[in-house]
Amino acid sequence: MALHDIARHPRFQGRKESRKAGFFSPLLLLVLAIAALPLLLLHTITLPIGAMFFDTYVYIDAANRISDGQIPSLDFFAPVGALGYYLFRIVLSAFPNGHPLLIASWSVLLVSAPLMGLVLFDVQKRSRSVAWALLVPFLLFSLLPFNTGGDFFPYPGSDGFGIYNRQICQLMYVLAAALCFMRGPRRLAAAVGLTMLALLFVKVTGAVAGTVMCLAAFLAGRLPLRAALIAGLLFFGVIAALELSLGLVSAYAADILSLVEINEGGLVQRLLQAASLNFGAVFSAIVLALALLAFTGRAFFGAIGSAVRRPSLEALARIFDHPAIWLGAFTLAGLIFESQNTGSQAFIFFFPLVLMILIESRAMFGNTARFAVVALAGLAICLPLAVRVVERSARAYLGAFQNERLEATHLKTMAAVSARPFFFLRAERMNAAYVAHRDTFQDISENGELSSFLMFSDFDYQITWLQNVDRAISGVEAFEAQHGIRFKTIMNIDFTNPFPYLMDRSAPHAIAIGADPFRAVPPPNDRVKAAVADVDLALYPTCPVGITRLALFKLYQPLLDATHERVQITPCFEGFVRKALMAR
Repeated sequence: MALHDIARHPRFQGRKESRKAGFFSPLLLLVLAIAALPLLLLHTITLPIGAMFFDTYVYIDAANRISDGQIPSLDFFAPVGALGYYLFRIVLSAFPNGHPLLIASWSVLLVSAPLMGLVLFDVQKRSRSVAWALLVPFLLFSLLPFNTGGDFFPYPGSDGFGIYNRQICQLMYVLAAALCFMRGPRRLAAAVGLTMLALLFVKVTGAVAGTVMCLAAFLAGRLPLRAALIAGLLFFGVIAALELSLGLVSAYAADILSLVEINEGGLVQRLLQAASLNFGAVFSAIVLALALLAFTGRAFFGAIGSAVRRPSLEALARIFDHPAIWLGAFTLAGLIFESQNTGSQAFIFFFPLVLMILIESRAMFGNTARFAVVALAGLAICLPLAVRVVERSARAYLGAFQNERLEATHLKTMAAVSARPFFFLRAERMNAAYVAHRDTFQDISENGELSSFLMFSDFDYQITWLQNVDRAISGVEAFEAQHGIRFKTIMNIDFTNPFPYLMDRSAPHAIAIGADPFRAVPPPNDRVKAAVADVDLALYPTCPVGITRLALFKLYQPLLDATHERVQITPCFEGFVRKALMAR
């Protein structure tokens, strides 16, 4: 039995249900769940701080620039697509008191939830149980903002990094559900076309992985030619409209090419690394594929022989519609995407495919040992991913009862983080060491090393980062009052720049956000040079200096020396003030 025959199998058709049972449908639960989320954004919920938590503040930087009329890729370099930043800006404007991490994590539901609703609308008409089985994992991974990967720090905390990677994985889940279970050609075309657009404009590698999945479905006859053409017209029509109206697509493509140049080489190594980091899911998928080949090998190789003797599209589809081929395609798609990631909800899009395989295998093998092997291998793929997210969220939120909240004056909702008391004590002591022994940390950075390999994951480092931003704002305000000036544009020589948002100012154009100098900051062009020369205040954090900050400083210092005066703002922040502003 081929996978596309599931739609006609009695087990998938479901049965007539009572009107009462039909009222509470999967689609209704999806609507209710999404409608309840604003209640958690009306007030600022304090979350436990986590490793690399400052990744969240890239969204704040981008949202502030968008509010000023800047457009990602056109007006500033961005490491990923613009859609995630715009969705964050929309939700932030509606819920200014919401926690930034929750807003960033849930904002993608503005896109993914309607698309999932379209899938459920199509599926639940045939099988409510299948629709429930698709909905529950989607809500689990969408509502709990945690990665499926390993911990980057021994203590539990929030996953404030890899957010756009999680968004891609959730969108790939929707795409997989559509390809595996939708039957209405028009609805399928709409779901595929819109999901592929979302994947492209959140992160381009998501669109590459999605293309592999769509190609597998097309070759298997699950994505009919007509639906594929409609989806393609929708996809390229929107791209053409954005390019003709704004020139956004070519600017985005230029950013992508710049990133490729910076990160060129080592694709095979990255794929192997992705496989090792996700060994459980990948190995289990291989085991499941081999088991299915062993159980259905005669029919599979017979289909290949028939296709050789009598070539046709239908014969080709029967080859590619084998579950082992689907598993191979989905594994390849996941490895392609995960090869460029630090954290994500890796391989959660296996859930719809495994469900599809289980339904077919039950119909084919019945309650036999063969089905038990298939079921165990399928559970080995999916169950650890769900358990991991539940476990990490439980550890973080239950452990937070022992935490203390960060005290700050100028950080707005960014201050809504907590940690164990000894992390605050360590942050205080380490910050004093950063100030007293700056030359030591400078020397370590000059040698290309971090003072600790886990420095960016250390909770005390993230606390120190926030505390020094708070103190720097006080220092900037004091400097402005002393000299009778006001800085309209503020730049931060660091990974992200929260100062314009926190101080109701503007960020300069052209300068990259999410500024990892080793992966996501191209050499300054004329626009960047002009923007740096024109900025009113450039801040340089020195507690500690760090290799990334030092690399950015060496990139921008030659551009600042000619037009700016170097001053001390706080013990942990130097400032470059535009000379023309000081001369007034």
